[in-house]
Amino acid sequence: TSAALTLLGGSVAALVVWKWLGKKMIQKKMEEARRTRDEGMKKMAKAVQQFREQVPSVQRDAILSLPLLELTGRLQEGSLSPRTVLYTYIEKVSALEVTQQTNCVRHFIPECEEQLQEIQRHQEKGLLYGIPVSIKDHIGHKGHLATCGLVQCLDTLMEEDSVLVRVLKKQGAIPFAMTNVPQSLLSYECSNPIFGQTLNPLNPQKCPGGSSGGEGALIAGGGSILGIGSDSGGSIRLPSSFCGLCGLKPTAERLRWVLGLPFQPCSWPSLAKGEKCWAIPCAMGPMARDVDSLALCMKALLCQEMFQLDPTVPPIPFDEQVYSSSTPLRVGYYDTDGYFPLPPCMRRAVRETRRALQAAGHQLVLFSPPRVPYVMNELFMKTFFADGGRAWLDVFTGDIVDPGLKPQVNSCKIPRPVKKLLALLLKPLQFLLLLKLKDVTMISTCRSVREMWNHHHQIQVYRAQFITQWKELQLDVVLCPVLGPAFTTGYPRKLLSAISSTMLYNVLNFPAGVVPVSTVTEADEEELKLYKGCCDDPWDRTLKQAVAGGVGLPVAVQCVALPWQEELCLRFMKEVETLSREK
Repeated sequence: TSAALTLLGGSVAALVVWKWLGKKMIQKKMEEARRTRDEGMKKMAKAVQQFREQVPSVQRDAILSLPLLELTGRLQEGSLSPRTVLYTYIEKVSALEVTQQTNCVRHFIPECEEQLQEIQRHQEKGLLYGIPVSIKDHIGHKGHLATCGLVQCLDTLMEEDSVLVRVLKKQGAIPFAMTNVPQSLLSYECSNPIFGQTLNPLNPQKCPGGSSGGEGALIAGGGSILGIGSDSGGSIRLPSSFCGLCGLKPTAERLRWVLGLPFQPCSWPSLAKGEKCWAIPCAMGPMARDVDSLALCMKALLCQEMFQLDPTVPPIPFDEQVYSSSTPLRVGYYDTDGYFPLPPCMRRAVRETRRALQAAGHQLVLFSPPRVPYVMNELFMKTFFADGGRAWLDVFTGDIVDPGLKPQVNSCKIPRPVKKLLALLLKPLQFLLLLKLKDVTMISTCRSVREMWNHHHQIQVYRAQFITQWKELQLDVVLCPVLGPAFTTGYPRKLLSAISSTMLYNVLNFPAGVVPVSTVTEADEEELKLYKGCCDDPWDRTLKQAVAGGVGLPVAVQCVALPWQEELCLRFMKEVETLSREK
């Protein structure tokens, strides 16, 4: 007996030591990653200092204030040099004006200096000649990590540029910074244990959204003029809404970026690899200060280089005629999706935009998106957690889970029999428990291949029904709300299902963009006090707390078109932007 106890005690001690050593190894890797980032910051700051000594007369503020179209014009004609523009933007970031406030940059790309020399050797100037571009953490750049905020991804450097980066470079752009993301990308609170929490430059108490939150914070803080993000549930549109930017989620297959990239940055299936997340695809898209910038970026990317590097991208160049058209539009609209009532200011934005569009000669038609609760609870959640979240949990093996993800991680760890029991007990309250309990305990999984095929079929059936309803009303585009204004840090983790407004168009795979049209007013804050949401339940009250104290923050709307009609979506976004600026 004593020998058995001794053996047991030794085994327990060995296990404790093994776990302690594992944690120490994780901490060491994270510290090394942060040290590498900080050294990169110092290196770029030194390069900026050398540039300032050589060219002391640069009017930095004037350059930073130029819209993208004007900046490209100045670069093309030669009145501004790519070197001056690049170092002006690097200085804005590396001088800690943006990074100290927001912690948005994951890493500088020192090879930007090589790309600067490369574009100056060529006579032909691409559409983005000399434009510094920031890219989201997981977009592959040769010689750099694609971390997804995960320790297990800190060991593998990209062997070559992703297709998207190669096309940007071909068009003369200079990728110069990689931006922070939430751990595993499955969150709209931009935080991970390696590089920390990113804050909103418009209000440090607020978060910038996610998962392209680093992009949102960097552009809104003035440290980048054009960024590339990705969107599987709102990850371009939510940061754009929270940070007052324009952002476009295209039809997923219109831009691709993984062909020729021999890496798997992490095992969380498609979010990190830019592939389809089962039946719901991940889309890549631009983020910028205005709609014209998005259009220019799409025009630059939809080129022969993209089509040759990735033959799976349909060879459809950007249709400038559609984007420049002034033909009146037939616009469907709604200010609530019937699933998660948004704060009063977001609904006000839709109503005001609807009136402005009518006054401008467009035809407005009330549109009700069908069965959004079904889309959220069955189609979307079941797609992401078809296996009960086991594939997602695997990426946290030997890792530290960020506090922002702990509620979801812990819920996925609940044994299936317990989930089934809870789902049965809570079914009578299913309508009331729109949020957390639904997310945590009632997500049905696909228990067989047959069920998975049927699930895919149900998504196709819903898309067909949605398009039929759209066509019956003869709509060109749809105007609808987007989640906002910016949440106070810590709240996104409590309100996963609040993003139904954006998730819907990932399930449908429709192009959708966000345009800021207003700001939160004192009157909005007063009306928020009366907000009761769907049932005035704990989650409605949580949303109220999340957006409180938002006076002056951006208020946006969402613009949607049918698949493959990015130009029409952008044209509608431009119209909304113009009318809001006139107002």
